[in-house]
Amino acid sequence: MGFNLTFHLSYRVRLLLLFTICLTVVGWATSNYFVDAIQEIPKARDFVANFNKATVLDKEETLTNKAPVKKAEVRNCPPRSPYLIGRSKLVFRADLTLEEVQAENPRVHRGRYHPEECKALQRVAILIPHRTREKHLLYLLEHLHPFLQRQQMDYGIYVVHQAGNKKFNRAKLMNVGYLEALKEENWDCFIFHDVDLVPEHDFNLYKCEDQPKHLVVGRNSTGYRLRYKGYFGGVTALTREQFFKG
Repeated sequence: MGFNLTFHLSYRVRLLLLFTICLTVVGWATSNYFVDAIQEIPKARDFVANFNKATVLDKEETLTNKAPVKKAEVRNCPPRSPYLIGRSKLVFRADLTLEEVQAENPRVHRGRYHPEECKALQRVAILIPHRTREKHLLYLLEHLHPFLQRQQMDYGIYVVHQAGNKKFNRAKLMNVGYLEALKEENWDCFIFHDVDLVPEHDFNLYKCEDQPKHLVVGRNSTGYRLRYKGYFGGVTALTREQFFKG
């Protein structure tokens, strides 16, 4: 009996020892797992933070790459254009057509033009009162467009037509043309231009000065002299301030 009791006790002790050892091993393994996991959490956080930073940097670089590139500012045109040639020989062809005038000036759109190589010093509106003078108008447009382009002018040409058979009212047409031109552009200078006067010399600059400017310095029909002393008509240049004072 004593032998059997000892055997049973030894068996129970061995089971208890085995169970204790198993618990110890499991506890050690579990503790190591949690320690490693806790150590990995900061690493994971660092990885996420670095990833977010990289994402933000990528977005900033993308926005920077997509940002519009500013064009270089265009310089002002010189006071004296390098394209001036002086006096031109005027030729008036009887068979001239409007289509030919348009073809000779491909950079003019709806009567508007500006130099591409520089910024014009003034924006100039040319106002031409008109009625039943189609051929004169063609001759003027044929020569006036290249004339103004050689002067590097930013300009627009407005033909102000009077319909009907009433007396031709040049002054009223000028006023109407002035108001209509301002609806399209904030012009600096207004040139009131008779349809039958064609400029010959491009040194005669079509721009405004400190005082109202008379651009008809002479005409071939009068031997290139003024029609009379004090004559101020035909082609005149005025700023808005000068126009209102007048």
